[in-house]
Amino acid sequence: MKLLLVGATGLVGHEVLARALEDPRVESVMAPARRPLAVSDPKLSAPVVRFDDLPKDADWWQADAAICTLGTTIAKAGSREAFREVDHDYPLAVARLARVHGTPRFAVVSAKGANRNSPFFYSRVKGELEAELAALAFPSLTLVRPGLIGGDRTERRRGEHATMLVLQRLGPVLPKAWRINPAARIAEVLLDAALGDSTGTRIVGSAEMA
Repeated sequence: MKLLLVGATGLVGHEVLARALEDPRVESVMAPARRPLAVSDPKLSAPVVRFDDLPKDADWWQADAAICTLGTTIAKAGSREAFREVDHDYPLAVARLARVHGTPRFAVVSAKGANRNSPFFYSRVKGELEAELAALAFPSLTLVRPGLIGGDRTERRRGEHATMLVLQRLGPVLPKAWRINPAARIAEVLLDAALGDSTGTRIVGSAEMA
């Protein structure tokens, strides 16, 4: 299969890429990114792109499946507007181009609590993205909703780090929906969804990835 992966420089995307390159089901991986990837493999092509000006006629939009792991935080983005651009506008643009070019399967990292009617900005943006992706009518759409994502990040998110420490200690006694979701487990779910044979829209909650 030909896989399109967007967000390979991030924590979850990096895990997806590593698994995809090792998976015998995957013949090739196209991973457009904002900067060169520190990975080299005969199966991998990684053009440098601008997500606010994506090449609309690139042949790599036509894939057997697409996975999107783009995401940031409001603090890192610097404003609500910049956050919405990365977590809503860019994934939606990727999905639209993939759909126009005939890609039938799409899997995306959303978030626990995603709801377009939420009073919370973060959850509302994620919910709006989910609704707009559903409207594109992919034959197969998987919305993955992790809670706090565990793994080794290149940057330190102080608020997340403090919460992570608490959840690590309380993990055994917490309900599964509130436990840390390892990036490796999220990547496994995304890849299985993209390369599987399920149809329709599927939501994978945090409890399934604890």
